[in-house]
Amino acid sequence: MMNIYRTHNCGELRCSDVGSRVKLSGWVNKKRDHGNLLFLDLRDHYGITQCVVDSSSKVFCAVEKVRHECVVTIDGNVVERTPDTVNHDNPAGMVEVQIQELTMLSYVENLPMSVSSVSDLSEETRLRYRFLDLRREKIHKNIILRSKIISSIREKMKKSGFLEINTPILTSSSPEGARDFLVPSRLHPGQFYALPQAPQQFKQLLMVAGFDKYFQIAPCFRDEDSRADRSPGEFYQLDFEMSFVTQEDVFNAIEPIIYEIFKEFSDKLVSSYPFRRIPYDLAMLRYGCDKPDLRNPLVISEVKDIFEESKFTAFVEIVKNGGVVRAIGVVGAEKQPRSFYDKLNDWAKEHDMPGLGYIIFNGEEVKGPIAKFLTTEKICAIKERVLIEQRRQLNGGGSLAFDGTVFFVCSQRKKAEKVSGLLRQKLGTELGLCSDGFEFCWVVDFPMYELDENTGNIVFSHNPFSMPQGGMDALKNINPLEIKAYQYDIVCNGIELSSGAIRNHLPELMIKAFKIAGYDAEVTREKFKGLFNAFKYGAPPHGGCAPGIDRMLMLITGEPNIREVIAFPLNQQAQDLMMNAPSTISDHQLKELHINLDALPKLAIK
Repeated sequence: MMNIYRTHNCGELRCSDVGSRVKLSGWVNKKRDHGNLLFLDLRDHYGITQCVVDSSSKVFCAVEKVRHECVVTIDGNVVERTPDTVNHDNPAGMVEVQIQELTMLSYVENLPMSVSSVSDLSEETRLRYRFLDLRREKIHKNIILRSKIISSIREKMKKSGFLEINTPILTSSSPEGARDFLVPSRLHPGQFYALPQAPQQFKQLLMVAGFDKYFQIAPCFRDEDSRADRSPGEFYQLDFEMSFVTQEDVFNAIEPIIYEIFKEFSDKLVSSYPFRRIPYDLAMLRYGCDKPDLRNPLVISEVKDIFEESKFTAFVEIVKNGGVVRAIGVVGAEKQPRSFYDKLNDWAKEHDMPGLGYIIFNGEEVKGPIAKFLTTEKICAIKERVLIEQRRQLNGGGSLAFDGTVFFVCSQRKKAEKVSGLLRQKLGTELGLCSDGFEFCWVVDFPMYELDENTGNIVFSHNPFSMPQGGMDALKNINPLEIKAYQYDIVCNGIELSSGAIRNHLPELMIKAFKIAGYDAEVTREKFKGLFNAFKYGAPPHGGCAPGIDRMLMLITGEPNIREVIAFPLNQQAQDLMMNAPSTISDHQLKELHINLDALPKLAIK
C-alpha cells in the first residue's frame, strides 16, 4: 500500500528520478523569494530537497504563505537543475522538484529559537526547546552517530562471545563514590530504593551465577555536579564483566573493540593496541595526573635532589619540609619572548604559587631567575636529566648539544603534581606541541586506599569491590596506604573513559578490606548482603570495566560539551527545562509515599 505522505525521502532523489512524479513530506528548512520564482528547501530526517514554484502556478500563493519549520507535503515533478545551480554539497543537489500541489500538515507559531543557527542562543533556551534544537543538522547527526556506534558496539561484543543481559534499575544504595538518587517505597514506609550508580553488584552476581561474559549498554544514575565531560543525573556506559580472567585478559578483550569503534567512526589516527600501560605512581610523576593526554610529548621529572644542597633557599626550605621539585623541559622554548615567561609567571600566581622558576639554555648562554643560585655542576645535571630526557621522548635520541627551557614547580607533593600537570597541558597547547588523533593508555596499579582530606580516615580510593594486590597477606601486613589494587582506568586524550578492576571474590577478604575502610563486619554483611552471600557459595575470579558511551561520542565528534551528544540532557543544575523536572508532586502522591514535607524548611519547598 502506498504511503499517503511520501514516495521518497528528502535525501533520496537523484538524476535517475528526473521525469518522475513524486511526493515528499518534511519541514520547511528555508524559503527564498526570487520574484517570479519561490524556492523551498524541504528537510526530513534523511536530507534536504530543493523545491520550486513559479508565479503562474495555482499553488504559488499557498507556497508564499508557508513559514519556516511548517510541516508540509509537496507533490511535483523531478527536474534536473541547470549546471550553475547544482549543489555539490548535497547528495540530492543535482535535481529539484517543481511543486504541483502543497498540503499543510502542521502550522508553526513564532519560533522561540532559530533552527538554522545557534551562535546567539543560550544553553537554557536550547534545552528548554530541545525538540527544536535536535532539528539542527550538527546535533541531529550526533544523535544518529550515537545510534550507529551503539549498534556497532553491540555487534562487536556479541561476536566476541558476550551475552547482553539487563540488570535492575530499582536497587539498594551502595557506597560507590557519588550520591545516589533515591526512590521512596509506597509498600515499605520509610524505606527507599536507589537508582544504580552502575550495575556493579549485579554484574558480579551474574559471574557467580555462571554467565561467563556479560555486557549491556547500561544507564547509570549519579547525583553529582555537572562538568563539560560529565552529564548530571544519568549517563550510559558499555558495562561488561568476564569470569576466570586476569587484568591482561580484560585489556585484550576490550582494546580491539574500542580501537575498531574509533577507526570506524573517525578519520583521525588511533593509537594501535595493545595500549600503553602506565602505573599510577608513574602517571602522577611524569604527567601530573592519573588521566594523561599522551598527544602532548612533554614529561615531568623529579629534581628535588639537585636542589637539596643548593643556594636557592626558596626551594631548599620546601624540600626540607617534605616538598618536591618537578621540572618540565621544553626544547625550543628559548626562542619565546620575555612576555611569554611573564605570562606564565602570572599564571602560576593564579594557581596559588609564588611564581614560576625557569632556566633558559641558549647556546653557551644560561639564564633565568634560578640559574644564578646554582653551580655549573647542578645546571648540567638539570640539563642532563630534564632537557635531554625530553629530547629522547621527542625523537629517541639525537645530539646532546641543544637549546631549550626548563620550568620548575616546587611545593608539597599533591600540589606540585597538580600544578605541574596543568603546566604541562598549558605548555603543550600554547606551543602547538600536541599531535592530532586518539592516544589511548591504561593507568594501572591504583592505590587501594587513601586518606580522606576532611576526616583523616582511611577510605577506598577507587572501587571498593577490587582485589588488592597481594590478597589477604597484603591486607594484614602492609600499610593500607601502600597497598595497590588490580584497578585500572582506560584514558584517551586526557579523558577517563572507564574505570575497572579485577574483583574481590572472597568473602573473608571482603570483610577485611571493608574493615580497613571503617566498615564493621556486620555492616559489610548487611550492606552488601546479596554479593556477600553469593561469594559464600562459590565465586569465580572475575573482572571487567565500563567505557562511557557519552564520553566516547564526545571524543569522536570533537564536541567540547557532553550535552551535544545526548538527546535529552539535563542542564548544569540537573534540571530538565523542557519537561519541568524535578517538580513538585501532589499531596495525594506524597501521602501514598508516606512523605511529610511540612518537616522541611519552607525554602526547600518549591
